[in-house]
Amino acid sequence: MTEEVKKDVDLLVIGAGSGGYVAAIRAAQLGKKVVLVDKAELGGVCLNRGCIPSKALISASERIKHIKHANAMGIKVSGDVEVDMPEVMKWKDGIVNKLTNGIRTLLKGNGVEVISGEAYLTEEHIAKIKIEDEEQIFSYKDLILAIGSLPVGLKSMPFDQKRIISSTEALQLQEVPNHLVVVGGGYIGLELGTAYAKFGAKVTILEGSDTILSGTDPELTKTVKRHLKELGVTVITDALVQGGENTGEEVNVHVQVDGKEEIIQGDYCLVSVGRKPNTGKIGLENIGVELDEREFIKINNKCQTKVDHVYAIGDCAGGDLLAHKASYEGKIAAEVISGQNSVIDFQAMPFVIFSDPEIAYTGLTEKEAKENGYETVSSRFPFQANARALSVSDADGFVQVVAEKNTKRVLGVQMVGPEVSSLIAEAVFAIEAGANAEDLSLTIHAHPTLPEPLMEAAEGVMGHSIHMVNKK
Repeated sequence: MTEEVKKDVDLLVIGAGSGGYVAAIRAAQLGKKVVLVDKAELGGVCLNRGCIPSKALISASERIKHIKHANAMGIKVSGDVEVDMPEVMKWKDGIVNKLTNGIRTLLKGNGVEVISGEAYLTEEHIAKIKIEDEEQIFSYKDLILAIGSLPVGLKSMPFDQKRIISSTEALQLQEVPNHLVVVGGGYIGLELGTAYAKFGAKVTILEGSDTILSGTDPELTKTVKRHLKELGVTVITDALVQGGENTGEEVNVHVQVDGKEEIIQGDYCLVSVGRKPNTGKIGLENIGVELDEREFIKINNKCQTKVDHVYAIGDCAGGDLLAHKASYEGKIAAEVISGQNSVIDFQAMPFVIFSDPEIAYTGLTEKEAKENGYETVSSRFPFQANARALSVSDADGFVQVVAEKNTKRVLGVQMVGPEVSSLIAEAVFAIEAGANAEDLSLTIHAHPTLPEPLMEAAEGVMGHSIHMVNKK
């Protein structure tokens, strides 16, 4: 193995995911000489093994649902819908490849040097990067750590990448499982379980707490629970998984429910119980970076670590493990390094769950607002009263606006229903801009469209809703 001394760089970014590649581009735009290194693919987990491939599979599975329910529109569909899983995966991979190539083009266009290799921090301002059979030494002025997170496994049932799988393998299956057992009722397990149920799999979700989507407003999850039942998905809560084994053709999952141990057999078991920071084996201890009790990197509101020339963004820095949060932090870190007075400062973070139907929310729920000392007023408008939702035969759910009672300032918005993953953006902007319910109610929304319920709910807050009876 040979060593080659590399000339100094202004900024070294380790990790080319949603935070890393954005940080690299922004810093290059601001005049920095940037090197971006990653041992895997451009785009990181979100693009290659998370957000994008999962949403592609969800979209494909949703088409099946629409086909099966087309009779209600007078469109007669006879026979079974055949799912060619290898072709579905090929289509999904095509989307990923197109986006990956797009990122590569953007990085090149902005003058970012991209290196495919594994970085190790040996001392302050120095990193060794293993590139195939050689090592290169980099000296950097500033460092951005965008090293992401990893799926958490179970000690009693470790991943084997064959039958006991993480979300990574679940996104690559070449067949529709006969029975998919999902351990964990959070958003990842729920999204993938729902998709495979629509593809035709029997799905059982085992959740250790008393509800799926723990931490999400129960009013939002009611509709999702009803749809899961309609899809034939079995949800078992307060289910304590004791372990499991791959027998070759199936997985036996041992679970304790109501004090009794059961064995649930499936041909695959997706373990989705959370993620952990990818902070090991990179040499953080050699440069003085401080971790918290969960091994996330500690940062301030400028994304700086305890070491002032070292920054951390995205999943490895804790907080909400969201791709859009990582991208936001990436821009902040790049701007701080470039001398700008940027800080992490958001009033509202959008949260989206691609369940059936979708869930989206931002800001405070009514309960949270009251706990924070606000006197509130809220209004909920159902999609059943929205012409566009009815015309696309997808009218389950609602939009709720929570506002401060006296000023009518928007504090939070909760949605469950069709396309709310897109609708939430307007709500985020309203909170960020300090808008009140009157601002939303006076904003003309095109008709007939799905965003109208946000305007209608805002009118309800003002007490003059047209298309629903106002609260007295």
